[in-house]
Amino acid sequence: MNAYNQATAARHRPTPEEMDLATEVFQMLADATRFRLLLALVDDELAVNDLAQVAEKPPTGVSQHLAKLRLARLVATRREGTRVFYRLENDHVRQLIVDVLNHAEHMGPSLPRHHQQQALLFPNTQQEIEFR
Repeated sequence: MNAYNQATAARHRPTPEEMDLATEVFQMLADATRFRLLLALVDDELAVNDLAQVAEKPPTGVSQHLAKLRLARLVATRREGTRVFYRLENDHVRQLIVDVLNHAEHMGPSLPRHHQQQALLFPNTQQEIEFR
């Protein structure tokens, strides 16, 4: 490892507390219903009933998932009268969801969807680029 890599590794070495928090985030993402809820919130703020429709789950179960996501600081709330609206906590959460999906697309047999637009724009160079 050269000096640059050592300095970079030292700067990015998480504390034990940060490791625990990062692991907790991945545990939250490991549930398909919670991931579906987070994905629904990538571009929108939604109420529990709307999220229940997206997740195809009863609102009571969705509320329990949302409570866990809120405790993990992945979602935030806003109250409007008797309704509670959920949104992603910040842009880091949004980017994490997008990156996880992009990575999952790379695991499939075909050109990832997030690269298809690039393939349309640059058809001659696309053949030379390996996306895996």
